[in-house]
Amino acid sequence: MTQRAIKVPRVLQITVMVLVLVCTVQVGWWIYDQHRYAVEKVAELQRAYQQQAAAARALLIAGVPVARVQRLLPGVELTPDGARPSPTAEHRLLSEEHLRIEQYAWEGAFFLLALGACIVVIALALRAEALVMLEQDNFLAMVSHQFKTPLASLQLSLETLALRPASAQQTQVLTERMLADLERMEGMVSRILESARLDRGRVELRHEPVDLASAVRRASTSAEERAAQAHIRIACEIDSGLVVLADPLALDVVLRNLLDNALAAVAPVGGGTIVFAAQRTEASVELTVSDTGVGFRPADGARLFEKFTRLQPGGGSYHGTGLGLYIVRRLMHLMGGRVSAESAGAGQGSRFVLVWPAAPAESA
Repeated sequence: MTQRAIKVPRVLQITVMVLVLVCTVQVGWWIYDQHRYAVEKVAELQRAYQQQAAAARALLIAGVPVARVQRLLPGVELTPDGARPSPTAEHRLLSEEHLRIEQYAWEGAFFLLALGACIVVIALALRAEALVMLEQDNFLAMVSHQFKTPLASLQLSLETLALRPASAQQTQVLTERMLADLERMEGMVSRILESARLDRGRVELRHEPVDLASAVRRASTSAEERAAQAHIRIACEIDSGLVVLADPLALDVVLRNLLDNALAAVAPVGGGTIVFAAQRTEASVELTVSDTGVGFRPADGARLFEKFTRLQPGGGSYHGTGLGLYIVRRLMHLMGGRVSAESAGAGQGSRFVLVWPAAPAESA
């Protein structure tokens, strides 16, 4: 969606918001005006009854018969001391005033509530749109930055090969560097596409028994070379036969993303260990991925799984799309599981806990 495509409905939403606000003010003024009118109308009628009472007293003083005065002024009650406004008429006036004010209040409250709901809906839509635009801007900036480094490295390697003949050893080194750059870009593209598929709900997962130890070993094998170069030891302390109900491909994606995240956290400290451990409870299987890496602030445990979040001690960032752990959380949710992260603080390593439904004993 282009900025122009977003801007047009945004202008319409703001216009509607202004119109709704104007209508709200108008309804508020209408309620106030109707209340004032009802009070003034009753006061005017009360003054009229007072004038009728004064006229009745004048007629009585002038010797007009009581019966005739009563016929001429039905809204007046004649007493031995003279005349006064009829209590029945005054009661009817006050009742009518109360009914009208109550009617205006209920009708006005309904319209104000409807207009208020419209304002809230439009405000939420504007806020969501602003967040989408901000997310898109951050995404474009992040992608541009992340692709710039491997592209520059590829360009440098190709220019080196083109400028002068290289020895077999130099050619091999440059070739391996270019392959690594391409693999890095491919990984970023794959994560971006996977994130888009998850956001659109275009993922159908199976729920079948999967041996957890075998899945972890397969994921660890693919990262052995990278771990060895960074002096990182990967240990799998999971007994065979521990079976979870999950989608095999989704489980592999989850484990690889967690492993990539752990490698990125341990490499900056010059090496360390990554340990996979698991245990079964009555209805679930719990996998723990512990590392001796940079760790994170305890308050950032939930933020790690948000899209485009890339944290290290102090809230900084390292290379990566910031989508790996987001994909992990989404896939775990779709598989009926959950994931959480914890750390004692910067430099204290981290611990990720994943929980799946356990497969029935007969399936294992």
